[in-house]
Amino acid sequence: MQSATERRLSILEVLCERRHDTVSSLAAEFGVCGRTIRNDIIVLSCSYPIYAQQGGRGGVYIAENFCLGKKYLSKSQAELLTHLSTNLVGEDKIIIESILATFRSPDEGRNANENA
Repeated sequence: MQSATERRLSILEVLCERRHDTVSSLAAEFGVCGRTIRNDIIVLSCSYPIYAQQGGRGGVYIAENFCLGKKYLSKSQAELLTHLSTNLVGEDKIIIESILATFRSPDEGRNANENA
């Protein structure tokens, strides 16, 4: 039997692989009740870009660009690269934009899109 910490890490790994699952499916897979999975999701969502959605497209989701163990730019690093890219053209601008797209935190990318 897994500890809560081990189960949560396993849930995180499963979500990184599948991107979406249901509470009932996760509960069956990990041999716990739905309430335990909901509590695990609440705990995980404090540190990871995980959220639950109710309704027809309901379930547990992880942010589209999140990968476990992936290093992300800090907010100040992303802001500096964004600022520097405004003075670039051609291939240099494309390279900076690809770095930002690859390493910007999923939360930062969502905020940047909302502010655009």
